Amino acid sequence: MKVLLADDDPQLVRALRITLAAHGYDVVTAPDGAAAITLAAQEHPDIVVLDLGMPRLDGVRVIQALRGWSEAPILVVSGRTGSADKVEALDAGADDYVTKPFQIDELLARLRALSRRTAAASVDPVVRFGDVVVDLSARVVTRAGTRVHLTPTEWRMLEFLARHPGSLVTRQTLLKELWGSEQVSDSGYLRLYVSQLRKKLEADPADPQHLLTEQGMGYRLVAD
Repeated sequence: MKVLLADDDPQLVRALRITLAAHGYDVVTAPDGAAAITLAAQEHPDIVVLDLGMPRLDGVRVIQALRGWSEAPILVVSGRTGSADKVEALDAGADDYVTKPFQIDELLARLRALSRRTAAASVDPVVRFGDVVVDLSARVVTRAGTRVHLTPTEWRMLEFLARHPGSLVTRQTLLKELWGSEQVSDSGYLRLYVSQLRKKLEADPADPQHLLTEQGMGYRLVAD
């Protein structure tokens, strides 16, 4: 699997290139945002890993440019820790976000999750977690073999999360998906529907293992 690594820190790039290559990834590197876009067009990477604070073109603009033609998963690895920076990158089209400094095991786990999503893109749209099966084509949800009734809004929320398993979905993105506008105010509606889904689908709704809240940012569905 080919990974495009874009960062202006040569020491970090060298260390990650060696580590990722040792784990079987084919790594190509870019030292700035403009080079990242050019290299993506030439190499067609399966996954893009990039920093936000790059010269010539910052990471958010790179994400926006890539999303104009590429569906390759994008993992942001950045020293910017503010929730506003994370939300901006995710809303621009990034799939996940890791803050520097990071543990290499966490980075590899995020890459494996994005790799599974890429590999699953061409197979039947069935997502499994715990004893739950979500059949996106049949629009049917079962738990331990028994069909689960969801309201239309619950289904739309679960469907969107299930189409992006492992990825962080921001509140703004969900609000737009469910009610058609980013300007809709979230006055507890998302928390309400997530709570209802947990009651129907989690083994312990008070300690969810699959429908997770990312504090201050949004939600993530952890599939099997």
